[in-house]
Amino acid sequence: MSNEIVKHSKIDIEVGLDTDRNPVHISWKATDSGIDEAREVKAFMLSLWDKKENNSMRLDLWNKELMVEEMRTFMYQSLVSMAELLQRSTGDEELSEDMKDFAAYFARKAGLVS
Repeated sequence: MSNEIVKHSKIDIEVGLDTDRNPVHISWKATDSGIDEAREVKAFMLSLWDKKENNSMRLDLWNKELMVEEMRTFMYQSLVSMAELLQRSTGDEELSEDMKDFAAYFARKAGLVS
Protein backbone atom coordinates (compact mmCIF):
# COMPACT_ATOMS: atom_id res chain seq x y z
CA MET A 1 0.00 0.00 0.00
CA SER A 2 1.42 3.35 -1.07
CA ASN A 3 1.22 6.62 0.85
CA GLU A 4 1.10 8.58 -2.41
CA ILE A 5 -1.99 10.79 -2.65
CA VAL A 6 -3.77 10.11 -5.92
CA LYS A 7 -7.04 11.93 -5.19
CA HIS A 8 -8.49 14.42 -2.74
CA SER A 9 -11.97 14.26 -1.24
CA LYS A 10 -13.72 17.04 0.64
CA ILE A 11 -16.33 16.91 3.40
CA ASP A 12 -18.20 20.12 4.24
CA ILE A 13 -20.30 20.61 7.36
CA GLU A 14 -22.31 23.80 7.62
CA VAL A 15 -23.86 24.92 10.89
CA GLY A 16 -26.42 27.73 11.11
CA LEU A 17 -26.54 29.36 14.55
CA ASP A 18 -29.18 31.44 16.29
CA THR A 19 -28.41 34.66 18.19
CA ASP A 20 -27.34 32.59 21.23
CA ARG A 21 -24.93 30.61 19.02
CA ASN A 22 -27.02 27.43 19.29
CA PRO A 23 -27.23 25.21 16.18
CA VAL A 24 -30.55 25.55 14.36
CA HIS A 25 -29.51 24.13 10.99
CA ILE A 26 -26.84 21.54 10.22
CA SER A 27 -26.03 20.13 6.80
CA TRP A 28 -23.23 18.15 5.24
CA LYS A 29 -21.92 17.35 1.80
CA ALA A 30 -19.04 15.18 0.59
CA THR A 31 -17.48 15.07 -2.84
CA ASP A 32 -17.47 11.25 -2.89
CA SER A 33 -20.87 10.64 -1.28
CA GLY A 34 -22.75 10.20 -4.54
CA ILE A 35 -25.19 12.91 -3.43
CA ASP A 36 -24.99 16.21 -5.30
CA GLU A 37 -26.57 18.54 -2.76
CA ALA A 38 -26.10 19.08 0.96
CA ARG A 39 -28.16 16.88 3.30
CA GLU A 40 -29.78 18.36 6.38
CA VAL A 41 -29.14 16.55 9.67
CA LYS A 42 -30.25 17.12 13.27
CA ALA A 43 -26.99 16.00 14.91
CA PHE A 44 -23.46 14.85 14.27
CA MET A 45 -20.43 13.54 16.11
CA LEU A 46 -17.02 14.07 14.63
CA SER A 47 -14.08 12.22 16.17
CA LEU A 48 -10.53 12.78 15.01
CA TRP A 49 -7.24 11.22 16.08
CA ASP A 50 -4.58 13.89 16.46
CA LYS A 51 -1.33 12.35 15.26
CA LYS A 52 0.89 14.97 16.87
CA GLU A 53 -0.85 15.06 20.26
CA ASN A 54 -1.59 11.30 20.25
CA ASN A 55 -5.05 12.14 21.46
CA SER A 56 -8.62 12.21 20.21
CA MET A 57 -10.56 15.37 19.51
CA ARG A 58 -14.26 15.56 18.94
CA LEU A 59 -17.02 17.90 18.01
CA ASP A 60 -20.64 17.08 18.89
CA LEU A 61 -23.53 19.26 17.78
CA TRP A 62 -27.29 18.87 17.64
CA ASN A 63 -30.11 21.22 16.85
CA LYS A 64 -33.22 22.10 18.85
CA GLU A 65 -35.41 19.82 16.72
CA LEU A 66 -33.66 16.63 17.84
CA MET A 67 -35.98 14.72 20.15
CA VAL A 68 -34.72 12.69 23.12
CA GLU A 69 -35.80 9.42 21.48
CA GLU A 70 -33.90 10.35 18.31
CA MET A 71 -30.75 11.11 20.34
CA ARG A 72 -31.01 7.75 22.07
CA THR A 73 -31.34 6.01 18.71
CA PHE A 74 -28.43 8.05 17.33
CA MET A 75 -26.25 7.06 20.29
CA TYR A 76 -27.20 3.37 19.98
CA GLN A 77 -26.42 3.31 16.27
CA SER A 78 -23.14 5.15 16.92
CA LEU A 79 -22.11 2.57 19.52
CA VAL A 80 -22.78 -0.26 17.06
CA SER A 81 -20.84 1.60 14.36
CA MET A 82 -17.87 2.09 16.69
CA ALA A 83 -17.88 -1.62 17.52
CA GLU A 84 -17.84 -2.47 13.81
CA LEU A 85 -15.07 0.07 13.18
CA LEU A 86 -12.98 -1.49 15.94
CA GLN A 87 -13.40 -4.95 14.43
CA ARG A 88 -12.59 -3.81 10.88
CA SER A 89 -9.59 -1.70 11.88
CA THR A 90 -7.99 -4.01 14.46
CA GLY A 91 -9.47 -7.44 13.86
CA ASP A 92 -10.30 -7.61 17.59
CA GLU A 93 -13.56 -9.55 17.40
CA GLU A 94 -13.79 -10.18 21.15
CA LEU A 95 -13.63 -6.50 22.13
CA SER A 96 -15.95 -5.60 19.26
CA GLU A 97 -18.51 -8.13 20.50
CA ASP A 98 -18.20 -6.69 24.03
CA MET A 99 -18.99 -3.25 22.62
CA LYS A 100 -21.99 -4.66 20.74
CA ASP A 101 -23.18 -6.27 23.97
CA PHE A 102 -22.97 -2.89 25.68
CA ALA A 103 -24.85 -1.29 22.76
CA ALA A 104 -27.62 -3.89 23.21
CA TYR A 105 -27.70 -3.16 26.95
CA PHE A 106 -27.90 0.58 26.17
CA ALA A 107 -30.77 -0.03 23.73
CA ARG A 108 -32.71 -1.93 26.40
CA LYS A 109 -32.04 0.72 29.08
CA ALA A 110 -33.03 3.50 26.66
CA GLY A 111 -36.28 1.73 25.84
CA LEU A 112 -35.38 1.23 22.19
CA VAL A 113 -35.95 -2.53 22.39
CA SER A 114 -37.70 -4.78 24.88
